[in-house]
Amino acid sequence: MVNFKNGNIHDIIVRDLKKFQDKRGWLMELFRSDEISEEFLPAMSYISETEPGIARGPHEHKDQADLFCFIGPSVFRLYLWDAREKSPTYGNKMVFEAGEQKPKAVLVPAGIVHAYRNVGNIQGWVINLPNRLYAGKGRKEIVDEIRHEDIPDSPFQLD
Repeated sequence: MVNFKNGNIHDIIVRDLKKFQDKRGWLMELFRSDEISEEFLPAMSYISETEPGIARGPHEHKDQADLFCFIGPSVFRLYLWDAREKSPTYGNKMVFEAGEQKPKAVLVPAGIVHAYRNVGNIQGWVINLPNRLYAGKGRKEIVDEIRHEDIPDSPFQLD
C-alpha cells in the first residue's frame, strides 16, 4: 500500500477561471481548444449538483480524462492522488478548494484517483467535460471507472 504525501502531481492542470461581468450578467470561458492538448479535448459534457457535505469519489479511470469546472455556487474541496506507478510524482496527494469565490478548471488525466466534497452550505454545481463518452458510443461499453469509495481500508481517504 502506498503512503501518499502532500505534493504537486505531474500532468494535473489547474487553471483559474475568469468571470467577465457587465450590466447584462456574466460570462466565463470553461475551455478553449487552443489551450488543451488534443488528447484531452472533450467528447461530451455534463453538469451535476452536489448537496452540502456530500462527496463524489474517490474513483479513477483507466483511459478517460476529466476536465472539471468548479464555478459555484458553493465551495468544493478536491482530492487528487497520483496512483500511476510510472509517474514522477507517484504517491503524491493534492488537496485544494475551488468554487464560487475561486472558480477553477481542473484537468485530471487517467490514472489519477480523484474525489470532491461540497464543503459549502448550499448545493453546488460541477461541470465536467471528459474526453471519452460515458459507457462508450451508444452507451454500449463497460464504464471506465474504478470506484474506491466503498473500500474501508482504501488509501484514498477524504478528510
